[in-house]
Amino acid sequence: MPLALLALAVSAFGIGTTEFVMMGLLPNVAGDLGTSVPTAGHLVSAYAIGVVIGAPLLTALGSRVPRKRMLLLLMALFVVGNLASAFAPGFGWLIGGRILAGLPHGAFFGVGAVVAARLVPEGRQARAVATMFLGLTVANILGVPAATLLGQHLGWRATFLVVTVIGLVAMAALARLVPYVPVETHQSLGREMRALRRPQVLLGLLTAVFGFAGVFAVYSYLASMTTEVMGFGESSVTLVLALFGIGMTAGALAAGPLTDRALRPTLYGSLGALALVLVAFRFTIHVPWLALVTVVVLGAVGFMTTTPLQMLVMNKAKDAPTLASASNHSAFNLANAGGAWAGGAAVAAGWGWTSPTLVGAALAVVGLAIAVAAGLLDRTGRRPAPEGASRVVAGSPLTTGTTTGTEAAAGTRAERVSPPSTPASGS
Repeated sequence: MPLALLALAVSAFGIGTTEFVMMGLLPNVAGDLGTSVPTAGHLVSAYAIGVVIGAPLLTALGSRVPRKRMLLLLMALFVVGNLASAFAPGFGWLIGGRILAGLPHGAFFGVGAVVAARLVPEGRQARAVATMFLGLTVANILGVPAATLLGQHLGWRATFLVVTVIGLVAMAALARLVPYVPVETHQSLGREMRALRRPQVLLGLLTAVFGFAGVFAVYSYLASMTTEVMGFGESSVTLVLALFGIGMTAGALAAGPLTDRALRPTLYGSLGALALVLVAFRFTIHVPWLALVTVVVLGAVGFMTTTPLQMLVMNKAKDAPTLASASNHSAFNLANAGGAWAGGAAVAAGWGWTSPTLVGAALAVVGLAIAVAAGLLDRTGRRPAPEGASRVVAGSPLTTGTTTGTEAAAGTRAERVSPPSTPASGS
């Protein structure tokens, strides 16, 4: 794997820390700013709204900007957003800071995923993208627990100041390690928009919105579940968040090679497992050691969905993947916002701190149903190659979005990721 992936992973570490740390700080922020925990949960949604708005907007505005420069500009905006959050004088200003910090998130991962895929040979694209996403998962092992502990002892503002420093380090790594990657000569905003409107791309995005919302219906309130239901003290929140991060990392490591091997089965299996684990968590949460084991498994199956969903939309829009890739992170963060809202609504309705587990399971089942429907639609839309017909090289424009008859019958390797149509130069 190229060293440039390390710079992308460091950037993902910073982004993941600021995205997920709010879950561990919700009780502290709520107490400091004089609001309730469910209301403070809107800070999770505010970041997600920033991602949803920023992913398509900034990707479109930067469609002609060289990829490395675009990554640096997006990380600079990330630094400004976290600095604004650290010095926010009140809840409303903190909402604004979280939206600003979220704006570059989707565009960064959209551009970063395309760059990562261009740096490796065919057959390793999913592993390259998963390597970048490892920064997100490691953030939940190290960054989020450490930042939560820092926030509990020095105040939540100190957390965002530290994240600002991480963003500056990430910018230095990007400038030093990422090679020049030009904008593709055939690329245009119109082409990107047409690719985004393809039914399979839209169904992939919809799968992410509902399926991944199941994770955040629970994860958004994991700190409160730790103290209110599991019976642990506030000091144990960092341990629980770290265990969730360990599960995320295991899931991300497994997802890369599994997705390269069989994309849709990996997606179906992870969504189905997510629903089952969320239902199980409703019962295991009352037994401390079982609850901790379930938290690890929940992190693993939840984040095992991210790589196949990312590669699915890139594959279906592979001649214009950047906007589709960025929009996938809009979908993920709609899931974050929707999951946090749905879980908070269940708690606010008086259904108890365990109710988000069943809400999350229902959302995961909806996501699985959409994914299966999309898979069936994809298979019925294929036509077997005539007998004796010569095979066209995979990844050529003539085979975009198609598979051979043998692959269609097998139904497991038909979603391999093809190499980008225009190789990056200057790397």
